[in-house]
Amino acid sequence: MELRQLRYFVEVAEREHVTDASLHLHVAQSAVSYQIAKLEEELGVRLFERTGRNVKLTRIGEVFLFHVKQALAAIDEAKAKIAEYLDPEHGTIRVGYTSSFANYILPTVLSSFAAEHPEISFHLRHGSYYGLIDEVKNGEINLAFLGPVPDDENLESHVLFAENFSALLPVRHPLAEQTGIYLNELQNDPFVLFPKGYVFRQIVIDACKQAGFMPKIASEGEDMDAVKGLVSAGIGVTLLPENSLYENVPRLTKKVPVLFPEFRRSVGIITPKNRELSPAENAFRQFTVRFFSRLEKF
Repeated sequence: MELRQLRYFVEVAEREHVTDASLHLHVAQSAVSYQIAKLEEELGVRLFERTGRNVKLTRIGEVFLFHVKQALAAIDEAKAKIAEYLDPEHGTIRVGYTSSFANYILPTVLSSFAAEHPEISFHLRHGSYYGLIDEVKNGEINLAFLGPVPDDENLESHVLFAENFSALLPVRHPLAEQTGIYLNELQNDPFVLFPKGYVFRQIVIDACKQAGFMPKIASEGEDMDAVKGLVSAGIGVTLLPENSLYENVPRLTKKVPVLFPEFRRSVGIITPKNRELSPAENAFRQFTVRFFSRLEKF
């Protein structure tokens, strides 16, 4: 079984057309067909069946495609890692993040790192809290910014700082001009929260319980901008971490600190325990830890 056979197989499988695949590969159609036939002969199964002028994967072909794509991705990553070890200042770092990091933390860290390492590039991956944890564990990415920082035996977690939450209120809310509020003052207000399964939703619910009430959920938004937009529209109130509101309080809303109960989230960076980071990834992780340790001194 040759590597080119596997790459030809994937191309044909995804395009469902041998001629289109051969044009994309810049290889003669006969060569692609020959290599696919050799692959099927070696495996002892048919990977494709013809449907008119197109081809379609058989059931066993679909299973084979899943594993081949994983294998090729691992090979490509291994080649990239070798290239990075030979020249760590020209690597690519894949970084995961949730929406609360998009406006301030991530841009600040990346721009500062890029000033010192201009040849290193980034591939940024936006995801959900639990989705990013799984992606770090299974090897899709090696670094992710998360808050709160998970306690997981399969992850190396480093807390960068802790931050408070503030209430985000419609501008005409009776408490919008206050310098601070007690959370139980919002017990009769409708809340805008993230959907079930999102970590921010549970943080807010737990804080409201601590204040002696269950929030009345009026609406839900699946990302930070959606939640803020619903508050701007006067649909309800919400609670958000400070960094998500830094220089980014939407129009028609007011940010008001919560005085009691005091609740915070840890913010940090996670990496896998069972895989070694590339030199570029390790440099970024160390830079990030130093960057926030310096900020804490001011």
